[in-house]
Amino acid sequence: MTEIRKVGVCGAGLMGNGIAQTCAVGGFDVALMEIADAPLQKGMASIAKSLDKFVEKEKLSRSDRDAAFGRIAATTSLTDLKDCDLIIEAIIENVDAKVKLFKQLDDLLGAEAILCSNTSSLCIIEIAAATKRPDRVAGLHFFNPVPIMKLVEVVKTIATSQATIDALYEFARRLGKEPILAKDTPGFIVNRLLVPYLLYAIRVYEEGLATREDIDKGMKLGCGYPMGPLELLDFVGLDTTYYIAQIMFDEFKDPLMAPPTLLKRMVLAGQYGRKSGKGFYDYGG
Repeated sequence: MTEIRKVGVCGAGLMGNGIAQTCAVGGFDVALMEIADAPLQKGMASIAKSLDKFVEKEKLSRSDRDAAFGRIAATTSLTDLKDCDLIIEAIIENVDAKVKLFKQLDDLLGAEAILCSNTSSLCIIEIAAATKRPDRVAGLHFFNPVPIMKLVEVVKTIATSQATIDALYEFARRLGKEPILAKDTPGFIVNRLLVPYLLYAIRVYEEGLATREDIDKGMKLGCGYPMGPLELLDFVGLDTTYYIAQIMFDEFKDPLMAPPTLLKRMVLAGQYGRKSGKGFYDYGG
């Protein structure tokens, strides 16, 4: 079984910098790579800000914060990942871009290195097939915000070896996460259940059954959910949900997974939720 000591993270966006931070806090050396310096520095600044919040909340000592930040090496060069034991890819949700990256990583890395994708919706075996090590390729799907959320979906393709799965389970637990095993199908476990629920909440609102506030209040107080479905959609991103729903509908042809008309219109209007300032709720203030 591969001993994971150094982790490479490709992509310094919201998920990538969260994964890099979590690995560093977990004691791993991390190489965080981006294609350009500006997004790389933005990612490093996000990590510094997040670590400072953990110190303020007394969940991390100042010395541990500094040690964790010091374990992250920022780079714009793919070759700086060559001695990594595990790579976690967190770039744009585009299969062609991921396949290209995995081919490059496959040629660069040692034979024992494991390649993982943090994709929430794309087919892992399609990416793995581009490499000469499909038995050492898997999905490793973290949840946002990565430093706080305890769950990791470990996605096993028809080619992934049990030794790879065992190594990833041990790695996830060393990060303080709880791994669950999913098959390589769109949405894996969580999104396979969550997305139809969110889409149906949009249909209920679209049909005028209840106000957005009462839909959210109903699910929070009636089911004990921390967020209502429309609040959660704004947090996840309506564009992200629309993209995942399209992939899942194309795969399963289940009407419950078809994006509602209102969702499509809101995405076309640039109303993505919190990140754009407006979604089902207005965040302009």
